[in-house]
Amino acid sequence: MSRLAISTEQLVDDIITFYDGCTNITTNGLRVFCDDRGYNLATINNRLREFKSGRGKFDLVAAEAVEVLEASVSAPSAEPVGEVKTIIKESVSLVPGVDELFVPFGNFTDVKQVIKSNIFYPIFITGLSGNGKTHGVEQACAQLKRDLVRVNVTIETDEDDLIGGFRLLNGETVWHDGPVVEALKRGAILLLDEVDLASNKILCLQSVLEGKGVYLKKTNTYVKPAPGFNVVATANTKGRGSDDGKFIGTNVLNEAFLERFAVTFEQEYPTPAVESKILTRNFVALGCNECLASVESLVTWADIIRKTYRDGGVEDVISTRRLINIARAYVIWGKMDKALELCTNRFDQDTKSVFIELFQKVSGDVETPSETATVDETPQF
Repeated sequence: MSRLAISTEQLVDDIITFYDGCTNITTNGLRVFCDDRGYNLATINNRLREFKSGRGKFDLVAAEAVEVLEASVSAPSAEPVGEVKTIIKESVSLVPGVDELFVPFGNFTDVKQVIKSNIFYPIFITGLSGNGKTHGVEQACAQLKRDLVRVNVTIETDEDDLIGGFRLLNGETVWHDGPVVEALKRGAILLLDEVDLASNKILCLQSVLEGKGVYLKKTNTYVKPAPGFNVVATANTKGRGSDDGKFIGTNVLNEAFLERFAVTFEQEYPTPAVESKILTRNFVALGCNECLASVESLVTWADIIRKTYRDGGVEDVISTRRLINIARAYVIWGKMDKALELCTNRFDQDTKSVFIELFQKVSGDVETPSETATVDETPQF
């Protein structure tokens, strides 16, 4: 279209509404928006030139163009604190990047509301793998411009990993804050990812989960939580272990630890309508509009498998993450049968065969895209 019949202010408001309040948009995000609204991308790019904040980036709250500078971070220096030296870190933003392909669903609105409230209210999110538990928390923080400190918990995670410890720097022993202390000082959101993999060493966080901060025994100091600090934990189980063996390595967590989480959200996979929107945004962003014909078949196929899984008919499930991987494979190789084969190879042969046969029945023949597109970053679930 040659002329846009709305003002720039109206256009900006429409984009921000489309992305649920996000103001930092990339060219890929604008492409998805234009496809949805029927706008010409070049026209929109030209209209938003004053909001350009970098190559392929737009800051919709900027009043004028912003010059992007590369900031160099100097090496950490040691400063004395009493008789103990501690590493003084240069403050950098820990706000996650906005993912324009993200589609809110499930408990996202509730999680975002808790974070927005700035009230200390620990959250436990449980659900099957690949259904957006972690990514949803990241995007809530991104939209609210809140620092997020993510800790990937394992059976080996201990107090030193979480709270901090002494490190050797320039020949001297200095104290280094761990991610929990960093989050406390910043008033950030502390994300304990895959927390059900933890051992009983996770109990060092009991006082933190009460909102009281933590006492650092080795430096004889007490760290209080800054305003806005909160804890969110994600897990595939509810901290009771995995009876069916699907999640090997998960542990039975201490009852006193679990009791300190105020609420537990049970995260389900997206509805077919939401999942269709997710795949559509990904295909459009990857520049493969002809691939959109496969969206309905992929979503219906995954939905049938999940219903069968819940009924005990199959032992495996197609996650939203795997659907996105199949979509990307389809764009890369241009063949749906190859995309399905490669992305279902992780299952045993019988399950793989059943899944592929089911897709063939659901879809019939799926046309091969005429050309592949450059693969860009997509949401990580």
